[in-house]
This record gives sequence, C-alpha cells and structure tokens, in this order.
Amino acid sequence: MVNAIKIVAALRKKYPDAKIALRFSNPLELLVATILSAQCTDARVNEVTKTLFKKYRSAQDYAQADLHAFEQEIRSTGFYKNKAKAIVYCCRKLVADFHGRVPDTLEALTSLPGVGRKTANMVLGNAFAQAAIAVDTHVLRVSNRLGLAHATKADKVEEELMHQIPRNQWVAVGNALILHGRETCTAKGPNCGACVLSALCAWPEKARYAASPR
Repeated sequence: MVNAIKIVAALRKKYPDAKIALRFSNPLELLVATILSAQCTDARVNEVTKTLFKKYRSAQDYAQADLHAFEQEIRSTGFYKNKAKAIVYCCRKLVADFHGRVPDTLEALTSLPGVGRKTANMVLGNAFAQAAIAVDTHVLRVSNRLGLAHATKADKVEEELMHQIPRNQWVAVGNALILHGRETCTAKGPNCGACVLSALCAWPEKARYAASPR
C-alpha cells in the first residue's frame, strides 16, 4: 500500500521551497500567465509576459485590448487565437462582474471564460495562499505512477490527493509534484534510478527505467 505521508515528506525534503516557474507579482498576472501556459513552456510564457505585463497592468487594459493586436503579442505561446479570446473575455467579465479584481473563490474563478479548475487552483494556491491543488499534466502523471491516484481525469486526481495530503501542504506538494514531473518523472524516459521516491513508488515500470543508462 502506498504511504502518502512518506511520499509527502520525501517530496518536501527534495523540494523544500517548491514554487511555480511562472513569474507574477499579483493575482491578475498569474491568471493571465496560467492561461498562456497551456501547451507552452513556462520559460516561453515568462519571456512573453516580461513585455506584456508592462503594457497591460489592469483587467481594464486587457478588456479594452484590440483582439487582433493582442493575438500577435502572445503568438509565440501557441494557440494564440484561443488564448487571446480567453484572456480578453475573461478580463471583460472581471471588469463587469468583479470590479476589475481577480476573485478569490473557486466558484467565482471558474465562472470566468477560459478558466478551469487547474487554472483557478493555481491562482488560489499561489497568488492567494489558499489551500488548493492544481492538477496539470505533470501532477496527473506523477500521482498515478506513484499510486497516489488512480484516475485519468484531473478533477478525480485532485479529489484523491486532497484526501491523502494534509490540507496545509496542498500547495507546496502540488508545486513539488510539478517540479518532480519536469525534472525526474518525465513523460518519456523518467529517471527512476535517481528518483528519491523510487522505494515508495508503486509504478510497475520503474525497474525497467531504473536500469536504463543515463
């Protein structure tokens, strides 16, 4: 049986100050950056937002943006047409319904265009310091390999993790799982031989990857 407490302890030791790679200084910036990060590297998003955040400083700025021009400003993040619509329409709703401020509840955040549970939880946990677990592709993959989760849908994985991880560690462990998925437990060619969680991991394929040369 998987020991969630030992896994959490090992993750916290490996990543004692686990933070997301997206750069932001307020909830609006993190909301925009997270929308841009879909199917894009955080490094690329950070390059784009370095300029973007200087030009667009409020929800009103995004809401009034020319859609075509905004598309070109975020083009390098990929899927830029959909992302541009999501951000502009999201900010129009922020202005219309929330006085231009990013709300701090899951229900309100997920009412915004282009904002699902992952994005909402990312903002709640990292911008508002609320207990939340954002399940991205890394968290979903690593959780299932470890045996902490047994589902293919993010909301189910989130639910399973919430039941096993202490509430006051949701954000830190969620961020640590993301880092672990990027650095060690990658989608292809995971480095099981150097994994600090190897002895605790339930993944049946780990022996094969542990023996693979690095």
